[in-house]
Amino acid sequence: MVAVQPSTGALQIGPINLWAPVVLAPMAGVTDVPFRRLSRQFGERGLPAEYAQHLPQAQRGVDAPAGLYVCEMITARALIENNERTRHMIAPDPQDRVRSVQLYGVAPEAMEQATRIIVSENLADHIDLNFGCPVPKVTRKGGGAALPWKLDLFRDIIEAVVRASREGDRDIPVTIKMRTGIDDAHQTYRDAGRIAQDAGVAAVALHGRTQAQYYSGRADWDTIAQLKEILDVPVMGNGDIFNAADARAMMEYTGCDAVVIGRGAQGRPWLFTDLVASLLTDTVTVSKPILGQVCAVIREHAVLMVEHARDEFDGMRNMRKHVGWYLRGFRVGGELRHDLGRVSSLAELDDLLSRLDPDEPYPPSAQGKRGRAGTARKPHLPEGWLQSRTLDPTGRQDVAAAESYADGG
Repeated sequence: MVAVQPSTGALQIGPINLWAPVVLAPMAGVTDVPFRRLSRQFGERGLPAEYAQHLPQAQRGVDAPAGLYVCEMITARALIENNERTRHMIAPDPQDRVRSVQLYGVAPEAMEQATRIIVSENLADHIDLNFGCPVPKVTRKGGGAALPWKLDLFRDIIEAVVRASREGDRDIPVTIKMRTGIDDAHQTYRDAGRIAQDAGVAAVALHGRTQAQYYSGRADWDTIAQLKEILDVPVMGNGDIFNAADARAMMEYTGCDAVVIGRGAQGRPWLFTDLVASLLTDTVTVSKPILGQVCAVIREHAVLMVEHARDEFDGMRNMRKHVGWYLRGFRVGGELRHDLGRVSSLAELDDLLSRLDPDEPYPPSAQGKRGRAGTARKPHLPEGWLQSRTLDPTGRQDVAAAESYADGG
């Protein structure tokens, strides 16, 4: 079968053909199989007719009609140790058109070994590397957004993964997602972008915030534009995209090749309908589902969660945060919202949702910023981390020893 090549809007990431320049960012505890499937299905609803007619011919593993939908972060060491929860997380969704996994680690040897597992077991068609996480439990060990400061370690990790991704008859494209730096005084994105390109990555995603910013303030889109100017590989922009107009504005302002959506998609998988439609046509689409329609999506999401989980209670427990995001801005009432936050079965969910007004219109407040924001904070880093841009052998051993996968991925 020959991969379909739509005439406009396509972006190549290695052998993968993105019909729409849209990527769902990996988010821990969020972008599991149910959320990815829903988001992708909504994205495909946004395909214009000239694209949608090619859907039956789309080649699995190569064609990504509605963009890439990335699995939540997988820890290399946990995969190597065959951690049960990690194995569950990385298990591909049979309905995924392109299986996309984000891998995290701080030791080149472990990252290479984990990549070989992914390749040998045919677990993914695309690997993304996490160099953007600002969470203290990650950065204080030298990982995530802290790691690109150490140029040698950063290079060695990428080269190791790219090398392993090309073994045998597989050639899995590798991309990276990173931040602009530690803080304003310790920027890393220019050096890191060049190193990643030279090491063989297929694309680079940049979140226009520093580690210190966390999710506060405004994303600096100028940094995305500057990175686009100095790299030849595709550059994908991330930060402060909460609707289709934001996505178009970022692409026009920065010249980036695709947009990466994180917090903006929480509780709004229909956002991908708007993004795909708006980035492939001249019209900006804005979905405003009434509460009854939102409840139907909640129910669909909950069923998928239960099917994917160990049991009904486990699935509904993981569903609770999503319910809160879905109902943001609606007039739910404190007691009912509290009960929904403790829901433990599909029958209980049905009963609680039946008490809502299905005709309530979509509230304007639900269309703004979502997810974590907070304030800027002092970066958590290993002791002496900023004293040098390189890491000696002892330092590497200390970083590798400090890495933990206690959360199972």
